[in-house]
Amino acid sequence: MAGLALCEPKELYNILNQVTKLSRLTEPNYLCLLDVRPKQDYDESHVITAHRVKKKAGQYVLPESVDLECVRYCVVYDSNTLTLDVNLEAHDDNSEDLESDNNELHCGAAIECGRVVSQHTRQPVLILKGGYELFSAMYHFFRTQKIIWMPQELDAFKPYPFEVLDGQVYLGNFAQACDPQIQKDLKIKAHINVSTESTPFFVGDSDRLLHIQVRDSVDCILFPFLRLLCHFIEVHLELDSVILIFSTRGINRSCAATIAFLMHHHSQSLKRSWSLVKSCQNSMILSRTLVLQLSQWEKVVLGDVITDIQEPFC
Repeated sequence: MAGLALCEPKELYNILNQVTKLSRLTEPNYLCLLDVRPKQDYDESHVITAHRVKKKAGQYVLPESVDLECVRYCVVYDSNTLTLDVNLEAHDDNSEDLESDNNELHCGAAIECGRVVSQHTRQPVLILKGGYELFSAMYHFFRTQKIIWMPQELDAFKPYPFEVLDGQVYLGNFAQACDPQIQKDLKIKAHINVSTESTPFFVGDSDRLLHIQVRDSVDCILFPFLRLLCHFIEVHLELDSVILIFSTRGINRSCAATIAFLMHHHSQSLKRSWSLVKSCQNSMILSRTLVLQLSQWEKVVLGDVITDIQEPFC
C-alpha cells in the first residue's frame, strides 16, 4: 500500500510537460489524474486528461481504464485542499452516484480518494496542493472541457517549458521559444538563447536577449559565459521579469546553463542544482564536457570542488 504525498502545482505542471519524442501524456501508464469535484464543476472545466471519480454507496469508484499498479504518477485533486493534515468525516450514503456539493466539496475529498487509490498503486499518491482552484489560476492554459482524448490528439499536444524557479525561470527548447502563445501564457519578458539559431523575439534588444552562440557538440564551451549569464538573470529577477532559458532541444546546453545559474543563485553544489533541474526536466542529458565545466564553475562559486562528478548522477 502506497502512502500520500503533497504535490505542488509546479510539480504537476512539469509532469504534464514531460516529453520523449512525443508528449509523455501519450503513454497509458505515465499519468493518472483524478478529479474528485462535483460533476458540474468537472464539466465546466478540469485539468487536461483528468478523469472524474464518482462515488457509489459512499465509496469512491476508480476508473477501470487505468492500471493503477503500473502508473508512474497518480495525482488526485479536489477544489482547494492545502494540506494532508485533514480530519475526514465519514459519509454514509447509499446512492449510486453521490453528487451532493456538501459531501464532495468537503475539505480533504482528495485525501479521502487518495487513500482509496493508495491501496492499488505502488507509487505514492500525490495530492495536488491548493486543488483545482490554485492550479487553474496559475496555469489557466491547462484548463479544458474535453473529456475523451484520442491518441492523435495527445500526439499533437505541445508541451510548455519547464518551470525551474516559481513563475520566474523556465527551461525549454527552440520551438517553444518561437511560440508566441507560450510567451504570452507564461508572460516571458527575456530570453537566454544557448544555441546558434535565432528566434523572432527580442531581436536587437540586448537588455532582454542574451544569445550565447555555442554549438551542440562534444567540445561545447559554455564556461566563459557563465558570469554574464548569471548576471543577466539576476538583473531580470530584480525587475520581476520572467526568463526563458533554451537551446535547440532543451536537454543539454540550456540545462547546463540553468544548473550553473542555480549554483550561483543559491550558493549550492553542482549535485544539488543538478537534482533540482533533473526533477523538472526528466530527459536532461548533459555532455561530459559540460559536466566538467560545471565542476569548474562549482569551484568558482563555492571555493572548492564539492561534487564528485564520477557519481552515478552524472
